[in-house]
Amino acid sequence: MKKISTIKFIIPLIAVLVAGTYSCKKLNENPSAVIVSSQFYKTASDATSAVSAAYSTLNSDPAGDFPLYGRQLNLLVENGSDNQVYSPSNTNPDVRALGTATYISSNSRVQKVWQQLYYGINRANIAIDNIPGIQMDTTLRARLVRESRFIRALLYFDLIRLYGAVPLILHNPTTIDPSKLLVGRTSTDSVYTQIISDLTEATNLPKSYSGADIGRATGGAAHTLLAKVYLTQQDWNNALTQLNIVINGGYGYALFQNYYDVFQKATKNGKEHIFSAQFETNLGAVNSTQYLSQSFTSFNTNTFPIDIPADSSVYKLYSATDTRRAVTFYSTVFNAATGQNVVFSNAYTPYLNKFVDYSLTPLSIQVQSGVNFPVLRYADVLLEYAEVQNELSGAPPADAYAAINQVRARYNVPKLTTGLNQSDFRDSVFLERRKEFIQEGHRWFDLVRRGGTSLVDALHKVPAKSAASAKNTLFPIPLVEIQLNSKLTQNPGY
Repeated sequence: MKKISTIKFIIPLIAVLVAGTYSCKKLNENPSAVIVSSQFYKTASDATSAVSAAYSTLNSDPAGDFPLYGRQLNLLVENGSDNQVYSPSNTNPDVRALGTATYISSNSRVQKVWQQLYYGINRANIAIDNIPGIQMDTTLRARLVRESRFIRALLYFDLIRLYGAVPLILHNPTTIDPSKLLVGRTSTDSVYTQIISDLTEATNLPKSYSGADIGRATGGAAHTLLAKVYLTQQDWNNALTQLNIVINGGYGYALFQNYYDVFQKATKNGKEHIFSAQFETNLGAVNSTQYLSQSFTSFNTNTFPIDIPADSSVYKLYSATDTRRAVTFYSTVFNAATGQNVVFSNAYTPYLNKFVDYSLTPLSIQVQSGVNFPVLRYADVLLEYAEVQNELSGAPPADAYAAINQVRARYNVPKLTTGLNQSDFRDSVFLERRKEFIQEGHRWFDLVRRGGTSLVDALHKVPAKSAASAKNTLFPIPLVEIQLNSKLTQNPGY
C-alpha cells in the first residue's frame, strides 16, 4: 500500500502507538509506558512545548540535515536565481544542478525542502488541533494557537510559491490507513485563502515580547507576511492596507543605521528584524547560516567558497560608495594565525560575507555561529511600499520615492531622482531589492512574481544557467512523492 511521504515523519509514531494499543488489549495489559496524544496535551507546559516544536522546524531538521532557513531554502531560491551558481568545491550533483537550472524531479534538495515544509506544517497542525482543549490561561492559549497559525501560513506560502498547487493538510492524521493519507493537489486559490485566514488571525498576536519570548511571531510579523502574500497575488490595495499598518501601527520598526548590524549576533531581534529564524551558539540547533558564507577553514588554498555570486556583475551592481558592498562581500579576511590580512585573488572572489559571525574567536569556528536568519525585516516593508504605491498610481508618487530613498539613505548612495515612469521605477525597486537582499531568500521569488519572462531572461544572462526555461518558474513536485501518492501530479516540463 502506498502512503504520502510528506507524513512519513509522523506515521511511524502513530503506527507504534496503535500497534501498542492493540497488543495491550489482546494481552489485557495497562500501557503505562506509552504516552498517546490524548494523554500528553494536558498542561500549559505541553502547549508551549508543542509550539516550540513547530518553531524548531525553521532552524533544525529531524534527520540532522541542514535546516530549512539559513540553508535548504536558499539552495533553491538563491542558487536557483541569477545571484549565484554552485560552489566550485561542491561535488553534490543535485546542488550543482540547482545552480545550472538543470534540476529534475528526483533532485534531493528539491525533495528535502518539500519534506521540511510539510514537517513544520504538521507540527503546527498538532499544536492548533490540541491546544484549544487544554485547561490553561485563556490569553496564553489563544496566543500559542495564533503563533502556530503564523508558522503554518509561512510554510504554506513557501510551498505554494515553490511548487504551485500543493496538498492542503490542516490536521494531524488520526488514521494509519494508507488510502486515507493520499491527498491530491489543492487549488492555489484555496491554499491562499487558508494562508490569509491563518495570518489574519495571527495579526492579533502581541506587538512585542520580553525575556525568553523575544523572537516569537508578533502581530506585526503577521501583518508584514500578509502584505507579502497580497503583493505576490498583485492585490495592491490589500497589500497597501497591511503595509500601512506595519509602518504606522506603532510597532517600533526602523532601519539599523549600520547595515552590518542586520546580520550580527549582538544585534539580532533588533528594531529592523520583524521575524527571524532563531539560532544560538552551541544550543543544539543545526545552525547553518555559516554555510552561506566563505569557510574560514583554510587561509592558504583559498578554494573554499561555499556559495558564490553568479558572476562578477553581481558585485558590480553596487557603486564604490555603497556601504552594502563591503557587508555583503569580501575579498580579504584577517588570519589570526599570522596576524595578516589574506587577499583572496582567485577567479571566484569576492566571497559572501553577510552571515559570518564576527563575535566568534577564532572566526574559523563558524559552526558555533549564533547569527539569526532574517525572514522578514523592515527594509523589505519599505521597498514593498514603494512598489505598491507605484503600481496603484500608474507612476511613482512622492511616497514611493520617500520609501525607497529611506532605504538608500543609509548606504551613502544618491537619492533616486523623481521623474521616472512606472516601468523604470519598477525596475529601480527590483534592482534595489536585489542589492538589499542577496542571500536572504528573496531573488527567485521576486523574479517569478514579476511574471512574463523575467526569471528566464535573468537566468540566461548567467552563462551557467543557459538551460533555464519557463518550467523553472516552479520547482518539480518531488518524484518520490508522486511515486508514493497516486493523487499527486507533476508540474509542466518535468
